[in-house]
Amino acid sequence: MTLKEEATVAWYEHGISRIYYEEEGGGDPLLLLPGWSLSIRDLAPVRQALAPRYHVIAADAPGAGRSGPQPRKYTASYFHDDSRAFLGLLRDLRAGPTHVVGFSDGGEYALVMAELEPAAVRSIVAWGAAGRLAAPKELVAAFSEIVDNPIPPLQEFSGYLTSTYGKDNARAMAQSWTKALTEMIDAGGDISRERAEEIACPALLITGENDSIAPPGVVSELAGAMQNADFMEAKGAGHTVHHESPDWLIATIVAWLEKH
Repeated sequence: MTLKEEATVAWYEHGISRIYYEEEGGGDPLLLLPGWSLSIRDLAPVRQALAPRYHVIAADAPGAGRSGPQPRKYTASYFHDDSRAFLGLLRDLRAGPTHVVGFSDGGEYALVMAELEPAAVRSIVAWGAAGRLAAPKELVAAFSEIVDNPIPPLQEFSGYLTSTYGKDNARAMAQSWTKALTEMIDAGGDISRERAEEIACPALLITGENDSIAPPGVVSELAGAMQNADFMEAKGAGHTVHHESPDWLIATIVAWLEKH
């Protein structure tokens, strides 16, 4: 890829989705994906550390950040639908085999992408991703009321959703997302775990010691099922390792990618 000294902004159309992405840096391509409802701004420190070494393609997931549609109607197939959209983006950019680095939903996308199109994914770094829905069902259900009646652990996130998307849009997207996740849980909760043995590219799976969404035991088991995966636990951290242990996470990602 051509060296890019400054970030460029572009859009990619895929079905009804309009994906916003930015490119910067030079070297091997690397797709950077944030978690549900978050934008690429949430991963700015990670991106800044990677841009001097890689051609970073930072993308907002459909329905989040600056990507459309908004409010999005989520379905039980959205992980695979979005993963196909990101694979389409990489083909459109002629990126070739790409490192995929993602948080939470972004990490889940990376795993699914490696199953759907192994040749497109050079390596995976994911934190807060478990390959299946492992969060307590009552926590998932609480997201349906996150705008109007958030439980204490979700109050800060409720404020983020409302200030970012507006109260009506935030409520619609949270309720739709909760319904989709509940359908997935009722069907067994699988995202990529059932086919994890097929993932052959090098992978680093990280989760926080206190992460209830991607518990260490579940993530460690997923790494063990994959062909070439390492597992690391962020001591003292919860789900948002990039906020709670940013220096450790960035150093870990950079060092691991340099070996792969």
